Amino acid sequence: MLTKRLAEFVVDIRTQDMPPAVLAGARHALIDTMGCALAGTLEPAAEIAARWAHESSANGPATVWGRNLATSAAEAAFANGIATHALDFDDSLPSLRGHPSTTMGPAALAVGEAAHASGADVLAAFALGLEIAGKIGRALGPEHYVRGWHTTATAGIFSSTTAAARLWRLNAPQLQTAWGLAASQCAGLVRNFGTMTKPFHAGYAARVGVLSAWMAQQGFTADENIFDGDNNFFSTYGGSDGTPLAATIDKLGKPWEMLEPGIYVKRWPSCYCNHRPIGGMLKLIAEHGIRADEVEAVEIGFLPGSDNALVSSDPHTGLEGKFSIEYNAAAVLLDGKLTLESFTDPMVGRPAIRELMKKVKRYRIEAKGTFSGVVGYTDVMIATTRGRHTLRVDHAPGSPEWPMTEQDRDEKFLDCAGRVLGQPGARQLLDTLRGFETIADIRTLVKATIPGTSTPPKAHAGLVNAAK
Repeated sequence: MLTKRLAEFVVDIRTQDMPPAVLAGARHALIDTMGCALAGTLEPAAEIAARWAHESSANGPATVWGRNLATSAAEAAFANGIATHALDFDDSLPSLRGHPSTTMGPAALAVGEAAHASGADVLAAFALGLEIAGKIGRALGPEHYVRGWHTTATAGIFSSTTAAARLWRLNAPQLQTAWGLAASQCAGLVRNFGTMTKPFHAGYAARVGVLSAWMAQQGFTADENIFDGDNNFFSTYGGSDGTPLAATIDKLGKPWEMLEPGIYVKRWPSCYCNHRPIGGMLKLIAEHGIRADEVEAVEIGFLPGSDNALVSSDPHTGLEGKFSIEYNAAAVLLDGKLTLESFTDPMVGRPAIRELMKKVKRYRIEAKGTFSGVVGYTDVMIATTRGRHTLRVDHAPGSPEWPMTEQDRDEKFLDCAGRVLGQPGARQLLDTLRGFETIADIRTLVKATIPGTSTPPKAHAGLVNAAK
């Protein structure tokens, strides 16, 4: 049975037998995840999720990051998953066609905290969750996403379940049961992109993973072979272009998803479908000294499927702007950069931006197959009063082929985490995260995400006071 083989891989492999590069990749991913999450705690979606976690249980074994609030592992994973994805600044995995760490990181750290797990155990659980995410993403196929399913959630429920099950030391039949329970909670629609419900998908998937693993551990029942036979998960949800699950199982750890295709780290806090054209535009602007006042037109060519997530051509809010190439392109032209502040309602509503957005057009590049923001290429053309400038962008910024430097990663983390912890606190947390493998009890790391009570962030003050 395929479900059984998949589960046995997860529970049988020893942490010390996993490649060091895979565990190091998990550490890098969790550093990026926690930085994105801390900045995300300042967003309204995360504030609402934290209030829910407080009302559900204001006394539990797991921490809501960045806040003086402890709750159940499931609700902490839910709130932290929403915070991680609230800014759309978290990482991506091509084989998943979605965001892997925003579901697994919160699930792994919430369960790890509740279980007093070591840093090494959390890294192993994360890496195994990523392996499952990539293999299930391949089996679902690109058509699953094109049909309107948000793979971050629909496949993410299985990777977060995997991470939670590994840390709670479930055996193979229990993990099979947990996956069966998770499968009946599969949900998440692309239609909701540009609203708070997109990060809700991530928090929901993290919560499903924790809940499903816990229920299975307690003896709850579900189909133990959900990936096999008639009406299995893939025949119900998968596309016609998916890789047969048996073929993906044969390649478990050969190579690891962490190494190929590897995790893509975002340089800018918007949907990854924007990033290739953004990178191309910045190259053209720098090379030709292009000014916004001389731009006559911008044309961006997308391969089939590679702009499906860019659902807003005329955004009016910061959230909508994250899913609009028209806004991202105009902001790059006018401001020369994209920052967290770029995606606020006032920035999207600027008259100069509104005018520039009218000059940005997208078109379809005819090709066979289905692509994504991290798979394929994008054509960029900027027409100015001095001439036309074109570029084909073959790689995504933040990919292994166009990587962020260690300094880039540190700056991103410190900018994000510093908004909640201040720079001294952010640097201290970064130093702790760099020694992830040596941490005896992950609780010490998670507690470091809570700002000093003497200077709580203003955006959190009401909630902190309410939790006392």
